[in-house]
Formats: sequence, structure tokens, C-alpha cells
Amino acid sequence: MAVGFEDYGPDCDSMRITAFLDIPGQDNLTPLARLEKYAFSDNVFNRQIIARGLLDVFRDFSNNEEDFLTVMEIVVRLSEDAEPTVRTELMEQIPPIAIFLQESRPKFPTAFFEYLMPIVVRYLTDVNNQVRKAGQEALLILLEQDLVAQSDIENKVCPILLDLSAPDSDDEYKVEAVNIICKMASMLSRTTVEHMLLPRFCELCSDGKLFQVRKICAANFGDICNAVGQEATERLLIPKFFELCSDSVWGMRKACAECFMAVSYTTSPEVRRSKLSPLFISLISDTCRWVRQAAFQSLGPFISTFANPSSAGLYIREDGTLSIRPSTQDVNSNSCQPSNNITLIASSTNATSSSSEQPMEIKPEPSTEETSAEVNMPLSVENLNKDTWEASSDCRTNPGEDLSRLSQDDKVVAGMVEVSTDSSFPGTNSRLQSAEDVFNTFLYWRPPLPDISQDLELLQFKTEKHKDSCSVPCNNCVASSEIKKVLESLQEHIDDPDVQAQVQVLSAALRAAQFDSVGNCETKKMEESSGKLQNKTISGETAVSDTTCNQLEEDTLSSTASQDDISDESATSILKSTDSGEQHRGNSVFLKKDQEKNPPFEDDKSKLQDIIPQPLLDQYLSMTDPARAQTVDTEIAKHCAYSLPGVALTLGRQNWHCLKDTYETLASDVQWKVRRTLAFSIHELAVILGDQLTAADLVPIFNGFLKDLDEVRIGVLKHLYDFLKLLHADKRREYLYQLQEFVVTDNSRNWRFRYELAEQLILILELYNPNDVYDYLRHIALTLCSDKVSEVRWISFKLVVAILQKFYANNANALGLNFINELIVRFRHCSKWVGRQAFAFICQAVVEEECMPVDQFVEHLLPSLLSLASDPVPNVRVLLAKALRQTLLEKAYFKSVGNPHLEAAEETILALQSDRDQDVAFFATIKLKQNNMDNTPIEKQN
Repeated sequence: MAVGFEDYGPDCDSMRITAFLDIPGQDNLTPLARLEKYAFSDNVFNRQIIARGLLDVFRDFSNNEEDFLTVMEIVVRLSEDAEPTVRTELMEQIPPIAIFLQESRPKFPTAFFEYLMPIVVRYLTDVNNQVRKAGQEALLILLEQDLVAQSDIENKVCPILLDLSAPDSDDEYKVEAVNIICKMASMLSRTTVEHMLLPRFCELCSDGKLFQVRKICAANFGDICNAVGQEATERLLIPKFFELCSDSVWGMRKACAECFMAVSYTTSPEVRRSKLSPLFISLISDTCRWVRQAAFQSLGPFISTFANPSSAGLYIREDGTLSIRPSTQDVNSNSCQPSNNITLIASSTNATSSSSEQPMEIKPEPSTEETSAEVNMPLSVENLNKDTWEASSDCRTNPGEDLSRLSQDDKVVAGMVEVSTDSSFPGTNSRLQSAEDVFNTFLYWRPPLPDISQDLELLQFKTEKHKDSCSVPCNNCVASSEIKKVLESLQEHIDDPDVQAQVQVLSAALRAAQFDSVGNCETKKMEESSGKLQNKTISGETAVSDTTCNQLEEDTLSSTASQDDISDESATSILKSTDSGEQHRGNSVFLKKDQEKNPPFEDDKSKLQDIIPQPLLDQYLSMTDPARAQTVDTEIAKHCAYSLPGVALTLGRQNWHCLKDTYETLASDVQWKVRRTLAFSIHELAVILGDQLTAADLVPIFNGFLKDLDEVRIGVLKHLYDFLKLLHADKRREYLYQLQEFVVTDNSRNWRFRYELAEQLILILELYNPNDVYDYLRHIALTLCSDKVSEVRWISFKLVVAILQKFYANNANALGLNFINELIVRFRHCSKWVGRQAFAFICQAVVEEECMPVDQFVEHLLPSLLSLASDPVPNVRVLLAKALRQTLLEKAYFKSVGNPHLEAAEETILALQSDRDQDVAFFATIKLKQNNMDNTPIEKQN
């Protein structure tokens, strides 16, 4: 071993590891020969040191091409070392060496690809577990830095990974291979992933041998979807996702629930609504508590993927802040024309976690604008969507075209009937233009819920002799029979709280359906046919009968059950959950007249909307149910509160009524963590709702938070300025007196609370006029200036300076002069040296910020400042010296010749330069640069 070699251990990062190569020894070898000697020494530690110091070796020998190639050959031989620790050390150095070679590419353009890349590929199949892991980590770093050529990826890396993940591969290798495939997918081109890795990934999702493989696939499913794009996701990955969501191992289903939002981002609105929504309902109703817990935590983020700025009336700027859509556009005008895709940045509302961070692409749902002689008219509760009604009321150009704008997402709800329509059909335009039909009394912006009995007239206009009363019993028989079937299927799971809630809703809907009878004939006919509606065909040219309605029900159930080739068990569970949700929504619309007559159903009707599938919203609203905390998660209410701004943004302010009760419930939750979460996001919610709804619904809750625990109040305080600026001036002025309450905290040691208050007050000054600032905020600032904690005092001094700037910027010179006199009395003549030091700091900050006219400063503040030169405390004189030398004398005003105040300042500086305290003399003599000046108070230094 060389002289001093024992000094180079794992902790010698501060020195060049291979410096021993330059030490002249008794062997009289050249550094290159000495390198080769130790690289193949019998001592393992010698070889480890060489491997650990390879980067320094390459730097030393990079000037000579021949020596450099010799080192490369040594590295290749060293990579075949029998000791795993040596190979691991070597592999850890590959990424930094690759970066070095990239910088030196003109000298050695192909060195990395010819010598080092084969080592990385070979180590992926090393027999030692640690070496393989080091190789995998190095490969990911190289891919992230874009240091691997596309040809190497396709010809070397991917074939190795495909071999390792083959069905007949070793289990340990397969698990590692699928893990590396999932991680590298986001770093490769879409073409490479789709053509080389995606088929194998789909096979691994169905691996029946190792559940670990399927779990890795489920956990990374969202990344793979994002890597291959929408088309491949919907064609190949969604069926596999259905399989994983119905996997027998609950860990797989839980992993799917956790990545559901990422999968939803890459799908079209139609797939998101018609396929993923029922699938998510099945996860949220899973028999395993851990799956339900993960699903509820992902419910809010999943709902946010339905966001559409054209319907919400808001968009997110590039800086991540919410903004209201320009007033020249409104909701109705946007429904007439498709809007461009908008990329939203998911931001967190409470100490940024997640949520967020990832860019989500919100794609507007396309509306079919085709004029056709035959229109597919679903006999369902959603046969006319938002586009239909808004187009008919505000931007209608052709009645036939308006009626063709049907939501394709709702076609799975009921069978389709082809009807020949005529734009001149009497009653169509008049009905669509009717204000009573178009607008609803309980919802301002919401498109109306159509009366299905009137819509069925479109199916009967060629058979005018048919009785108009036929449509009502048909509708009621569909509602009653379907509800009864769903209730019977739920009886065996009646112990589940989720099922109990569904049963209650369906029972109420069934009773309402039975009330809707037009006459004795229809009621009797419905009762007689309730058990006989089986295997009938539909005729678009004849009257709609009871058997026709039941056939539509059978077509719906069969088409839904066969969708996506999922297992029978999963299809059944999904169908049950979606049926219950659709029935709740459907019957509320189907029986609109009865609900208007029966007040008990007003609450259910007020929760309806058309932005997201109603079952998702119902499940989200149920997260405040105390039973959920017992059966799902004790912190489920916190997750509900955390995602509420995202849900509110998705629904838009026109649907705030759906969330209002839930928000009030959360705001009064017994857990302070729930209230704290809402407090941190209330300012964002205020932007979403606008000033009117904020004043009506959020201000009372905001006032409650002001009187809550400090843990809750801090959430309001951190965004106090953001919230107050959204209020009207008269409403904002009411909080002037309440701001003083923030000075008092539950724990006096919670100084950060008061520090945050001072920071917010600096921003809040712009919201009030000088008189209000003088009457209310001035007292708070002076109180904080006397705080026991130094940090609070120094930020408060900045607040004082900002108040002075407020006065003089608004020509309130009298208020400014009064405030200056108060500062002189309170600080310059303070009995404690800390107060006098603060006065020097305030004067220095006033000059730096130029917050008042210089003539006012030299007249009212400068004499008191210069008088501190005789202060007995050195710390005060030090800050005075720094204020004069670093700030005052650097201003052009004091540099002008003949300035009467310059002489007094220079005399003070000369006196301080001869001060008996060395620090005072130092700062009075040394002239520091502006960008390097030290404003740290001496109080802190000591």
C-alpha cells in the first residue's frame, strides 16, 4: 500500500481520492502504471478506492488521448471484478463520468457509448442484487440527463428489459425489470414506449404468477398512460385497468384507486364519464376498507379532471393563480362554441402536498353539431344536455341542429330510438324558447332539467291520434321497476353503510315515482304490467308502451354489463353502484313535477348538476357523514376539505349550491385539522365563487375562523390579504377593528403568528385609506414593535416604514408628521437601548426605501438620528454608523456640495471613527459595497 494510503477512506470527500497516485514511492512507477497496479491489487480496499476515484482519474488523464484510452481499458477490466462492492462503487461513478465525457465530447465523442454503456447494460443482469440496483439507478440518471443514445435504448436497453420481464424469467429479475420499465417510460419517446414496452406492460398487468408484478404495474399505471397518450390508453390500457381494478388482491385495487386521477387525465371526456366514473364507483364501494379509503382520498382529485373552464367561468394563469374569465364571454356563449384546451396546474391549498403539481389538461367535451333527418333520442333522464338547452335558448340557429346536440356520454343510460324530426315541427321552438321550461327556479346558471313526458311528444308527432297520457305511465313504470330491481339486488349487502345510504335514496325515489299518477287508468295499467315487462321489442313508429320501456331497461343493463370485457363479478358490482347513482339522479329529473310539489325532495334536487356524473358528487358529499369516519377513514373529512376547492372549481360557481352545505359542515367539524385545511384555502375558494357568493356564504365562516384556535387562525392569517382584497370596500372596512385580535394568541410563545401578522399588514396597507391606517393599523404596528421576540420586532420596523410610505404617497403629510413624532417619542427617547437601536434602523430603512421626501427627513428625523452618536450603548452607535456610512452618505442629496446637512453628518461620522468601541469605529470607517452591506442588527449578532 502506498504511503498515506490509509488516510483515504469513505469520508475523504474533501480531498482528491486518487491523490496517492501522485505520491512518489519506492516503486518508481508512473501514475498510470501505479493506477493499474492498485486497480488489480489483491487488496479489495485498493480496488474500491480506484473505483470510487475514477472521475478524478479521468480528469487527470484526459489531456492525453493514449493515456485516456488506457484508463478506459482499465475501467472495463475493473468492471469484471469478482468483488460486488467494487462493481457497485464503479457503477455509482458512471453517471458523473458520463457527464464529464459529455462536456469533453470534442475530444472523446464515442468513449461513453463504446466503453461505459455496455457496462451499464451488463450490470442490469448481474448476479448480485446490489450491483443490479446500482446499475438500474445509473441507467435512470443517464436517461434523465439524456445521455443515452436512442439507438442504445432500442437496441441494448429495451431488449435486455424485455428478456428479464419475459414470462419464463426469474421472479426477482422480472420484478426489477417491470419496475425499471415503469420508471423509464416517462423519459423515453412516445414511439419507443408504445412500440417496444407497451405490449410487454400489458402482458405484465395480467401476470397471474406474481402479484408483485401486477402491483407495480397498477402503481405506475398513470405514468404509462401519460407516456403513451390518449389513443393508446383508451385502446390498450383501459381494458387492463379494468382488470386490475377487479383484481382479487386488495393491494392491486388500492394502487389503482391511488393513481386514478393520473389515468383520467389521459382519457377523453367521453371515456372519463362513461367508463372511468362507474369503475371508480365500484372502487369506492369496495369490500376492503383500505381500498375504499384510497378511493375516497382520490375522489376529489378525480372529480377535478372533469374541470372545463368554459363551464366553470374561471381559468388558471401561467403563474398558477386563478382568474375570472373576461366579462365579454359568459356561460351561454361558451356553450355555443367549443373552447380550446387549457392546461391547468394543480396546486395545493394547504402546505402544498401532492395534489398537485402535475399539469392537467382539461379538454372540453365536444358537442355534436350535425343536422340530421334522424336523431338518436335516448329515453333517459338525461336526454337533453347542457349544450342542447343553452343553444336553444341563446344561440339557436336551427331547431333540428339544436335537438341533435346530445351528450354521447349518456347513451349508455338507455336504449336509442331513431325518430324523424322536422325543423318545422309545431311546438318545438315554442317549447324550447319558453322561459318557464328553460330556466329553473332553484338554480341560476344551471341548465334546466327537462320534463321527460314533454320530450316523448317528439316520438309521437306522426301518431297524433295516440293519447298523450301514454307517456307518463311508461315513464313511471321504468322508474318503479328499475328501482325495485336495484333495491332487491342491494338487500344482501344491507350491512354496508354505503348500501344503506343508497337504499334510503332509492326508497324515497320509489315512493315519489308511485305518487306520479295522471289517472286511474294509468295507475292500474302500471300496477298490472310491473311484473310482466319482459322481452318486448321497440317500435319508433308506434305508441310507446310499457313493454317498450322495459325493453329499453334490458338493453341498457345488457350493454352496460358487456362493456370493456370486464369480469362478471366486477361488472355486477359496477352495474349496481352506477344503477343506484343514475336512478337517484334519474328519478329526481323524471319526477320533476312531484318534487316541486313535495318540499322533502328539494334538498335532493338542489344537489343536482350536469358537470360531473352525479354518483361521484353524491359520494363526495357523503364524506362528511360521521359513519364514513367509522367505516372508511377517521380523517376522511380532512381529505374532503383538502380537495374541496378543486371540486368547486370543477363545478363552477353556478353549482356552488351543491357544495354549500358540505362546506358549512366541514367548517364546523370538531377536528381542528379539518377547519385548518379550509382556512388555508378559503381565499382560493373566494376567487372561484366571486364577490357575491363570498360575501353571502364565506364571510360568516371566515369570521368564525378568526375566533378559532391558533392552528386554524394561522391558515386565515397567511392569506389574509388575498381574502380581504376580494371583498367590497365597505365589507373590507369591517375587519379593521378585528385585525387587532390577531395580536393576541393562545400561546404567547407562538411568535411566528405575530411575525406573519406583520408581513400581512405590509400588504394590507394598500387596501385602506391613510386615515384608516392611522386610526387602526398604526396601533397594531407599534404594539408589534415592542414584541418580546427580536424577529417580530425587526419585521414590524419594516411595517412602520411602509406606513410612513403610505402616508406620504397619498399626500397625508400631516398624518405622517404625527406618526414621526410618535416614533421619536417611543423609540428615540426609549429608556431601553433596543428601542433606540430600532430608531436608527427605521431611519436607515426610510432613507433606503425613499418613502418620504428628503427635505422632510432631514427636518424631522435627521437631528434625532444624529443625536444617537452620544448614546452610551455601543450597539446603538454601531447601527448609527452603519446607517450613516452605508445609506445616508451614499445618497445624491448628501453628496451635493454646499448641503447644509452634510457637514453635520460628516462631523458625526468623524466622531464615530474615533469611538472607543472598535466595532463602532470599524463601521464608521469602512465603506461597504451596497450589495454586500450587512444590515444584520447587532442585537442578533450578540
